[in-house]
Amino acid sequence: MPVQLVRRRRKGALGGDAARLRRVVQHVLTMEGAGHREVSVLLTDDQEIHGLNRDFRHKDKPTDVLAFALDEAEGADVTLGPLGDVVISVERAKAQALGRRTPLDAELELLAVHGTLHLLGFDHLEPADAKKMRARTRALRRQLKVS
Repeated sequence: MPVQLVRRRRKGALGGDAARLRRVVQHVLTMEGAGHREVSVLLTDDQEIHGLNRDFRHKDKPTDVLAFALDEAEGADVTLGPLGDVVISVERAKAQALGRRTPLDAELELLAVHGTLHLLGFDHLEPADAKKMRARTRALRRQLKVS
């Protein structure tokens, strides 16, 4: 299965449509020419993502989504097999959805698209790259609404 989704059995990881998130990630992979690649998605809470953010990005705070691309590993085959992992804090997504007055599933969809695009090499460190990533995110989400 190209997209594997795991939900932690923690209070903060509850909520959201897991099947929809699988379809979202698969759609992004397919539209970006990587439909054969494998992605793991972990739905968790602020506590776990905080630890990952601290340990891997040296940022001592929770975040909404993290992406760990396996292609960045030395000697990785960039055309086959696993692409990487996307970790989403459902707890953080709930707070953001409330603040934006959007449904939780819409916020989780946004984070899943965002994280998957990171795995595919998109970034937003430079203004031009951020603009490209926002445009691609919007286009992919529009396609999802149609399908």
